Amino acid sequence: MEPQTDIMVSICCITYNHEKYIAQTIESFLMQDCNFKFEIIIGEDHSTDNTKNILEYYQRKHPGLIHMVTSDGNVGSIKNQLRTMNVASGKYIAMCDGDDFWTDAFKLQKQVDFLESHPEYIICCHYTRVINDYDQTVYLHPTPVSMEFSYEDLLLGRRDETRICSLMVRNSREVREIGLKKWYYQTYGSDTLFKLHAISTGKKIYVIPQVMACYRLHTGGIWSMIDPKIRKSRMVSDFNLMIRNFKCSSLQKRALLKIYLRQYLLFDLRYFKFNKAIKTITALW
Repeated sequence: MEPQTDIMVSICCITYNHEKYIAQTIESFLMQDCNFKFEIIIGEDHSTDNTKNILEYYQRKHPGLIHMVTSDGNVGSIKNQLRTMNVASGKYIAMCDGDDFWTDAFKLQKQVDFLESHPEYIICCHYTRVINDYDQTVYLHPTPVSMEFSYEDLLLGRRDETRICSLMVRNSREVREIGLKKWYYQTYGSDTLFKLHAISTGKKIYVIPQVMACYRLHTGGIWSMIDPKIRKSRMVSDFNLMIRNFKCSSLQKRALLKIYLRQYLLFDLRYFKFNKAIKTITALW
């Protein structure tokens, strides 16, 4: 059953030990200028710093608008994401982690307007500015243009400017069913496979050619600042999860095999993962 509510957008934010950033994140939600109702759902993953106290302050200041989902222990980012999505009542879900923030007051309005008039798309994203801990720009696309991505695009790694802090997705049963997939709990770059799962419904992703959010690279980041060897190992793991759990045509398998040979084979051989390399090649042969 699809959500039945007068709320158009559920903003789903997951946070853990983000006391330096979470106020800026929430303020960027509160500044949204829309002709519809939205709710803010924060998955607070048992932070050990002052994050929860800051969230409670905003809850008191905005009763009925901000809802916190928490527990007596840390559940991890994937379960935290799923439990916030499970209580979302909006027609659409807009995502943003607790260390990122939005920069355009009309972001939600623009994305809803697009999705309302284009039923063939399941996700709408936009460009983002990448910054460091000192708010210095690390990356900014010089000439944004509109883009769209198909299932095959994501399968083959084409997903530019679709970071989670820019993502709005239809709150459909098919999307929420990702929580029933055992493989999803084994992912590392879960946002990539989340998008692939959503788009496997036969719809597409659209990217609005405007910069409307900031994505932060910092030493406390779960993924962005991880050791390169560990990151590569996790990328290989996610690649194998993808080819085992998503449908691929024979042509797509050949393209994926080329990607594996070019990007991951030498890594597997360097660290003596011969059996894993053979299984991957066999699955794509």
